[in-house]
Amino acid sequence: MSWTKKILRVNLSDGSCTPEPLNMAWANEYLGQRGLASKYLVEEIDPTCDPLGPDNKLIMATGPLTGTMASTGGRYAVITKGPLTGAIACSNSGGFLGNEMKNAGWDMIIFEGKSPEPVYLYIEDDLAELRPAADLWGKSVWETDDLLHQMHQDPLLRIACVGRSAEAGCLYAGIINDKHRAAGRSGVGTVMASKNLKAVAIRGTKGVGNIDNPEKFFQAVNDAKAVLAENAVTGQGLPTYGTQVLMNVINGVGALPARNMREVGFEGAENISGEAMHEPRPSDGKPNLTTNAACFGCTIACGRISTVDKNHFSVQNKPEYWGASGGLEYEAAWALGADTGVDDLDALTYANFLCNEDGYDPISFGATVAAAMEMFENGQITTEHTGGIELKFGSAEALTKMAELVAHGEGFGLDLGLGSKRLCEKYGRPELSMTVKGQEFPAYDPRGIQGMGLGYATSNRGACHLRGYTVASEVLGIPVKTDPTVTEGKAELVKAFQDATALVDSSGLCLFTTFAWTMDNIAPQIDAACEGDWSVERCLEAGERIWNMEREFNKAAGITGKDDTLPKRLLSEAVKQGPTAGQVNRLDEMLPEYYQIRGWNEDGEVTEETRQRLGL
Repeated sequence: MSWTKKILRVNLSDGSCTPEPLNMAWANEYLGQRGLASKYLVEEIDPTCDPLGPDNKLIMATGPLTGTMASTGGRYAVITKGPLTGAIACSNSGGFLGNEMKNAGWDMIIFEGKSPEPVYLYIEDDLAELRPAADLWGKSVWETDDLLHQMHQDPLLRIACVGRSAEAGCLYAGIINDKHRAAGRSGVGTVMASKNLKAVAIRGTKGVGNIDNPEKFFQAVNDAKAVLAENAVTGQGLPTYGTQVLMNVINGVGALPARNMREVGFEGAENISGEAMHEPRPSDGKPNLTTNAACFGCTIACGRISTVDKNHFSVQNKPEYWGASGGLEYEAAWALGADTGVDDLDALTYANFLCNEDGYDPISFGATVAAAMEMFENGQITTEHTGGIELKFGSAEALTKMAELVAHGEGFGLDLGLGSKRLCEKYGRPELSMTVKGQEFPAYDPRGIQGMGLGYATSNRGACHLRGYTVASEVLGIPVKTDPTVTEGKAELVKAFQDATALVDSSGLCLFTTFAWTMDNIAPQIDAACEGDWSVERCLEAGERIWNMEREFNKAAGITGKDDTLPKRLLSEAVKQGPTAGQVNRLDEMLPEYYQIRGWNEDGEVTEETRQRLGL
């Protein structure tokens, strides 16, 4: 069965923690995690509610494979209405918290209302209670984690919490578990802080023993692990270089955006790449990368643990940052680096430490700083706004100072905490915000990779690479190679990736497995773990159902087909040099076909026929 069939409903307004049975009819349609929790959210909140008001809900959810022996089966997700976008938000995290939640006997935790005072939720198997957290409020993620471990004297306690950025209202604050694993995008941490909920601390000892067909499951899992080990990406590239293996690759194919996506191609890419993280620094002879790391049950181990040179300007007088901590991943390295024109690897690592320590999204942060840098260059933002700081492209000092200000919720950091869309509107240059539905772009230029442009434009959570990673096909040739510069066939490709991703996100598995696995590897694991027949076809239909349900929520929240677009810069300003010179994104060639393939009308609305077919 794999589900525990129990959820915990936490009413923060009255302080109650109430167990209730999982809706198994919904579980059999939406599986778990992203899909199932989104179904609960859709049914329980008004889509027009204020994301930071008490009527919004915050849901932490596991998938049916979370906590099992399936490789990467440690994921959990946070689902809510996001304050950055006003759209449905689902942010996925690894580490060890998801496994702990499942081992404590809970599929899902639903937080509703708002506590009158700061609290944290403590769970020990069936025990669940809200406890005072006034002494934790105002503390960073790292401080909060340490204090809760000291308080409970249990090294196996798993903690997810928000930092000072969320308390200060940064609209892209995340929820950090295990100190440097993040449910990082769309402002889910901002919602958590708005409810006066500082942390969730979980200890689970029950184990996960309710697999539907153990013998069949063990075989499917072992077969799938062998595929991961033998694959060049999951068996070699990701363990060695992490996602940073992509920095030089994407730069080489002409799809690495730079300086607020004004340019494509970054001359400093090699200096901030995965390869550079392995190289000894001239200053101290030590590499940036200390070791790799793995989340619960993961056989890939793509995580990075890094150190900053003690003599680097950013940490010279800050010994608290001399120890090893979560290192750069590709998206963060791009946003903090190429997008701001900074190629100082230690400066990026320090800024990333701050993002982890105080819980805010490095993608949105870096992209927002890049927009501010362009406005500084154009004169809309001046040193009077920034507290005397020259906010110039390429300035590592400016980048690290801005990271400190956002972490503490101080000065110009409060403006940066608004995100790129609101910042650019405030200073009179809305066209310089590189966002979709209010969320900042990740590290792939849609002029160089056409399918990603369509994926960004139609993503239900705003610009996001993890809602349909067509880079796998368009650049890496997984599962088949397609030409990144053409639009033909991209509508079908994007839909296929989006539906499959929705299913994987709902299972409890990590999306990185799909560099090696197809649905023929994933469906047998779900089928053996869960009751009923989970064929490839049923899995993909569930993914399609989830995607359309999210679309319907967004429509009710006021987001329409008119929002399925890209910034003018990417549609009209051609790449100036490199392999993709002359290219713009040709969204207008792909979007009508995408709507048709989806079973939507020409305005991008889900038709009644599609609703009926998917049982929405």
